[in-house]
Amino acid sequence: MAVPTPAAGSPATAPDLDIRSVRKRYGAFAAVDDLSFQVRRGSFFSILGPSGCGKTTLLRMVAGFIAPDDGDIVIKGASMRGVAPNRRPVNMVFQHLALFPMMSVGENIAYGLERRGVKGASAKAKVTDMLQRVGLPGSEGKRIDQLSGGQKQRVAIARSLVLEPALLLLDEPLGALDLKLREHMKVELKQLQAEVGTTFVYITHDQSEALVMSDQVAVMNHGRFEQLGTPQQLYYQPQTAFVAGFVGNNNRFEGTIESRNGEQVLLRTASGLGLWSQRVGAVDVGQTATLFIRPEAIEIGRSPRELPAGEPAWSASVQSVLFDGGNSTVLVLEDKSQTPLHIALPLTGRLADLQTGETVHFGYQPSQAWCFSA
Repeated sequence: MAVPTPAAGSPATAPDLDIRSVRKRYGAFAAVDDLSFQVRRGSFFSILGPSGCGKTTLLRMVAGFIAPDDGDIVIKGASMRGVAPNRRPVNMVFQHLALFPMMSVGENIAYGLERRGVKGASAKAKVTDMLQRVGLPGSEGKRIDQLSGGQKQRVAIARSLVLEPALLLLDEPLGALDLKLREHMKVELKQLQAEVGTTFVYITHDQSEALVMSDQVAVMNHGRFEQLGTPQQLYYQPQTAFVAGFVGNNNRFEGTIESRNGEQVLLRTASGLGLWSQRVGAVDVGQTATLFIRPEAIEIGRSPRELPAGEPAWSASVQSVLFDGGNSTVLVLEDKSQTPLHIALPLTGRLADLQTGETVHFGYQPSQAWCFSA
């Protein structure tokens, strides 16, 4: 069985994961298409993308369950070429957890240790310490069916972390939980990762999970990364139309670039609505393009005078007033093009009493809009 060998010239400060020109094809379909990236030590790294984008295939290649067609996977400076899954310094947590129902909590966590020859008092001490870390002290003797969904999640993570892997790979582990528990576990997972210092590589299709927990996020689409950056960079500085449309909520307008004025372009929709954008990709006059504006970037008022001075204003009617249970109300407006427009409005203030059917005026700063070629 092959043993991990150090990658040529790898420094002592090498990233925990270094993906080098990795490809995986199934016939004509490129599941992973020439990916290269690094994950720094001790970080929480998420791969965010829709179903079928290649993120699970990528994670399974890191784990060793699938061999790449080309490229190399380097973990802690060691190439994984020919290294079996059970010889790699990684562990994986699956969505369905794969806990052993016939074993107690303690036995589940100790299972991997025993296979490595760690038994008796040493194994017991490690299990006790890990249960303390995941917030389940004294649960060694409980049966798996006595645990809640969140507790089972913690046991699965503890079972992986007790082996002290270089990487913990997490394959949509919160997908089977209800919404309230999922929100709670996002915070717990982030806190746990910060405490133990293990590098987490997390895949999900849920943007909220990725944005809340991650130090860095890679947005994946059709086997490639559209953008890799911090959650703030992805949200406030999307580099492609896919990222702008996939990360966060956005109002989307299709049209043609009518003119350019310095750094700004004017997009004209089919209904005649003219929208300016200062954040643009590679677009030229005459091209079809898509313009995105976030709901919280739109200013509204009952008259144009209530909008910031110099801000263009358009009129629309209020179609729906939706309370979202948080700190804002979502208004759905409809302009003359009959395009629904979503606006996030504070629960208190001069517009808190807006009603369905009212006419309002809206505007935004061109610097708050993104425009990309279609």
